[in-house]
Amino acid sequence: MPRSLTALPPAPVETPGQVEIDIAEVEDFVRQHHAEHPELGPVEARLAEVHAEIAATGTYRHTAEELTFGARVAWRNSSRCIGRLYWRSLKVRDLREVSAPADVAAECVEHLRVATNKGKIRPVISIFGPAEPGMPAPRIENEQIIRYAAYRGPDGGVLGDARNLELTELAIRRGWQPPASRGPFDVLPLLVSCEGHDPALVEIPADAVLEVPLAHPELPWLAAVGVKWHAVPAISNMRLRIGGIDYPCAPFNGWYMGTEIGARNLADHDRYDLLPFIAKRMGLDMSSEATLWRDRALVELNRAVLHSFGEAGVTITDHHTESQRFLTHLEKEEAAGRSCPADWSWIVPPVSGGLTPVYHRYYDTRELLPNFFPAAAPGKCPVAH
Repeated sequence: MPRSLTALPPAPVETPGQVEIDIAEVEDFVRQHHAEHPELGPVEARLAEVHAEIAATGTYRHTAEELTFGARVAWRNSSRCIGRLYWRSLKVRDLREVSAPADVAAECVEHLRVATNKGKIRPVISIFGPAEPGMPAPRIENEQIIRYAAYRGPDGGVLGDARNLELTELAIRRGWQPPASRGPFDVLPLLVSCEGHDPALVEIPADAVLEVPLAHPELPWLAAVGVKWHAVPAISNMRLRIGGIDYPCAPFNGWYMGTEIGARNLADHDRYDLLPFIAKRMGLDMSSEATLWRDRALVELNRAVLHSFGEAGVTITDHHTESQRFLTHLEKEEAAGRSCPADWSWIVPPVSGGLTPVYHRYYDTRELLPNFFPAAAPGKCPVAH
């Protein structure tokens, strides 16, 4: 079995001036690309080119076709993503010549516009310059292109998304001025850095951030609360690894599954923690956990998310539908003779997991390449919701 189809540790993060290339990994990727695209012809000529380029420069440059194939296969191999059925549809933006932080930030804004697509969300990845000998790559410090600020009050409470307290404080230290009237959904600026360049702190234009106000089909008071969420989950703190080459700055997005918003972002105790508020407004008996008030509030919050995105014409999926789609993807991969790695703890939805078909089975847990990894350390992809 080719090494590109077996469990491999990702290469260490680069230091400026020193990038190690795993020749076997390079060869495996080039062979895999040609094997899945036989119209490219014999692989030997391309392997000879790559070997000569590495011998001369210490690295090699992917062709546009290799970059697109590698990015799509990295999504296909992402064991923590349930929404891989459409991996072939990923739009790849080749931005390898862009490295200045301000320019990277500007392209991230354009990424949002392309992906938003008037609410018909497109899967998009924007790939900036790779880590090369003597050429540091840009990095985005935000977990996602769109992140909501968090402000700690004098009583220790938090206004906003508590996950982003450190990022908010960093942005303020670098000169960001929060709105005069701070709120729970203030969009943070993008923070981009690259050695040899001045760091950039760039406000994201409001017209590039599509947001959906939440309402409920049977709880009219929810609309007046002012809860909302953004439409494009563009993850920006992952390292894309293709054929031995690391791309530390490669923001990408699909579209939301409702539970990511309703059962995690808005419900987690260390995020917005809305369940006690919703349960109280619903008049639920909160005297004991045995009344299942959390569960009842959670279901209604998730109903509100799906209802609101649907009414706004913004792409979203529910966890039952997406579970079925994932099994369809798995069947297609197996029919193609490929392994389909999956992390059960991430694939199973956080709401009604036992009611979904992805719950009642085991999965291949091997880590395949190409893939996405944390930008600063090896390991599996910890997708931030």
